Amino acid sequence: MAVLLGKWDGRPITISVKRNCLTVSIEQAQGEPDVYSYDYAGRLWTAQLESTTYRRGLDGKMVAKWMRPDRTRGRRWLAPGEARAEVEGRARAQMLALYDAIRSGAAALSGSLDAQAQTGFERAIAFDADRSAADAARYLDVYQPVGILPPDQYFSVVLQLAEGCSFNTCTFCTFYRDRAFRIKPPDAFREHALAVRDFLGDGLSLRRTIFLGDANALVIPMKLLLPLVDIVREVYDVDRLGGLYAFLDGFSGHKKSASDYAALRERGLKTVYIGMESGHAPLLTFLKKPGQPEDVVEAVRAIKAGGVSVGVIVLLGAGGQQYAAAHVRDTIDAINAMGLDMDDLIYFSELVVSEGMDYARDAYDAGLTPLTPEERIAQGEQIERRLRFSPDGGVPHISRYDIREFVY
Repeated sequence: MAVLLGKWDGRPITISVKRNCLTVSIEQAQGEPDVYSYDYAGRLWTAQLESTTYRRGLDGKMVAKWMRPDRTRGRRWLAPGEARAEVEGRARAQMLALYDAIRSGAAALSGSLDAQAQTGFERAIAFDADRSAADAARYLDVYQPVGILPPDQYFSVVLQLAEGCSFNTCTFCTFYRDRAFRIKPPDAFREHALAVRDFLGDGLSLRRTIFLGDANALVIPMKLLLPLVDIVREVYDVDRLGGLYAFLDGFSGHKKSASDYAALRERGLKTVYIGMESGHAPLLTFLKKPGQPEDVVEAVRAIKAGGVSVGVIVLLGAGGQQYAAAHVRDTIDAINAMGLDMDDLIYFSELVVSEGMDYARDAYDAGLTPLTPEERIAQGEQIERRLRFSPDGGVPHISRYDIREFVY
């Protein structure tokens, strides 16, 4: 990474030329600096303006996040026109003015821009509103909507081996309601993998891993799955990109053996993410989540026996006050039975209920009392305090997971 320091119109500037992106920081007369980061295809992917952070997805959608005075997180989604005019347009104007100043000598730098930095500036400047709209439209030609990813996979290359969810019954999830589950045939998947690579272009450098979508791609039978994974390896340098990652539901997970996971590990599979949601069987039934907690425990053990790490997702607040104690108790028991270690992850995801969601109707009909945000956080803390791990294996990484901030 090369870092250039300088001044422009009396304001300190910092230009970071990283392997994966170009980042420019411009100090402001008051407040925090404006910061813009671009991939090397010219896409603005993050910006910080006046204490608000913006993230642009590949589909052109943009989320704004800021901290309120009471230290709670504020967020909103920008309309496409607003995102292009107010954020992307402002960033592009600043990049154009700064680049002209650097070339004319009006901006003094501690060194000169190398070829990669020049390319980064030129492509960012060329990515105007029309280009941004066309790029977002092309995304829709390449992908079915990417519903959700684990937080550590937001910078992955998503490849949709399958579309949708194989059961699609969970009342708290609406991500895949608009499509039937379909496994792509090899020829169609190869075309998709190539189209994604071409769409990302030099922006591929920003991607850290490969995520096999959609909701539970590893439900695909091995005789169909292995040829698809081999196509991934044909089109991409899997090892250089950081390996393969995927979702799997616990209900189907036990149908693959440790040797199956070992075969997938040899092809680059690093981590499997399982939405356990709860270790309390009656709550899973209420959520219309197929299977039993024992299925998840068995699946996790098989995955780990095959040399692959796991990420276990727990839903905080599910079932409200009526299920809270049993949810905490049985989830602790289930996780403690998995044999997790320092290579694994545990995510606590707060239940987010929206109007029209099946869960909202079912909870109302059942007379459930929802947990407050503070109670949901406390529920996660209760679970975490009573988890036990082997001293030899170490402790998994444990963190929060807010689906309201997901952007791909």
